[in-house]
Amino acid sequence: MDWKIELIFVPVTDVDRAKDFYVKIGFTADHDQTPVEGLRFVQMTPPGSACSIAFGTGLGIALEPGEQNTIQVVVPDADEALAHLRGVGVEASGVDDLDWGRFVTFDDPDGNTWTLQELPDYSG
Repeated sequence: MDWKIELIFVPVTDVDRAKDFYVKIGFTADHDQTPVEGLRFVQMTPPGSACSIAFGTGLGIALEPGEQNTIQVVVPDADEALAHLRGVGVEASGVDDLDWGRFVTFDDPDGNTWTLQELPDYSG
């Protein structure tokens, strides 16, 4: 049986600002729906990912904006990811080289922190 993470909720204060930010860094806007008054659901997917993020209004997310700091994404090249983020105007930390990977971190406009990891080459 396969278990695959489908969706992670990210708390935001301004849905349109968050959507614009994630589109700017390359996410695909999959859905932006208001099925009933007071409920807006936005789903965004990072390039190449099977897992998406969601945010909106009326979703009942218990986290406050800026508290989501546990999302980690694997990227093929940390230097390229850093250059991409900085190229679109996102402040991101320089590459942190550790034995278990190379890491770049950045925050969205609400202070939710993302970690990008280039995995080590274990084929050696």
